[in-house]
Amino acid sequence: MPGGGTRTFLEPDQYEASLGQAQIAAVITPRGKFRARLTWAELHHLQVLRCEEDSPRIAYVQLAPGLTFVSLSAGSESSWVFCGREVQANDIMFHSRGERLHQTTPGPFVWSVIAIDPAQLEHYGRALSGRPFSLPTEGRTLQLSPRLAAGLRRQHARICHLAETKPKILSHSEVARAIEQGLIQTLVTCLTTASAGTDDYAKRRHAGIMVRFEEVLAEHISRPLKMPELCDRIVVTDRTLRLCCTQFLGMSPTQYVLLRRLEAVRRALRDANPHIANVAEIAHRFGFAELERFSETYQATFGEAPLTTLQHVTPMRLSAP
Repeated sequence: MPGGGTRTFLEPDQYEASLGQAQIAAVITPRGKFRARLTWAELHHLQVLRCEEDSPRIAYVQLAPGLTFVSLSAGSESSWVFCGREVQANDIMFHSRGERLHQTTPGPFVWSVIAIDPAQLEHYGRALSGRPFSLPTEGRTLQLSPRLAAGLRRQHARICHLAETKPKILSHSEVARAIEQGLIQTLVTCLTTASAGTDDYAKRRHAGIMVRFEEVLAEHISRPLKMPELCDRIVVTDRTLRLCCTQFLGMSPTQYVLLRRLEAVRRALRDANPHIANVAEIAHRFGFAELERFSETYQATFGEAPLTTLQHVTPMRLSAP
């Protein structure tokens, strides 16, 4: 059923969960205080998202295979990094179905997403362009003219404004259909007239290495691997993995693994019952053997002691059964 809304988040794990409900699963690595606002609108055959983030972050995005995604910067002067490549303000990302990729932002950022039923996009693509239209087998960057980019951003922003201020309007079927038709027409024009950026073989290979890196990391999040063993499991050289992490994440593999483990501990602390859980047991569960050193690193990363996280009662926890 068509509709929309908006919500503000002060915790990255809650923001991540909401992105997952919107068909995007992202791992957010915060640096310091976190604040984000998510606005969404659901029409008949597509969904629109606007993600406003107040701090730099790294995300490993796993797109739902049942939808086709297009993402773009909400601003005309902003750039961000997808798969180790800087994406300019007038570029859009036309993603392959089920694509997995890394995305980083250098500071406060607003990004926009359009998710559409693949069959509908192919149908409208052929009907509106008058020529064959197919979805990409690999994600690609499309370079729009400033006029087309501004038009797409403007329509996206209007829909999000309605979702924020008058969400009931979107629940009217005919209104939602008219809004949707206008956005689809603009989107198809962008997808069929833009020039495609070129990603060389090395970039595509490195993107595959980074996906495998995430798979191995997820399998061993509770037992950190030494670099030689990590590289063996990914089937890559130490030098290449370091190069990929620098390009895609802006840090070394070791730093990223540590941040992901710390994030896993933070999530476990927030989910735990503070009356029966203890910090040491949860830290050990994720491979942190030296409690004092762990506590210092945790506080430097998140700005609070792990015990504070464990004892922090959020509205989400209060409302749980």
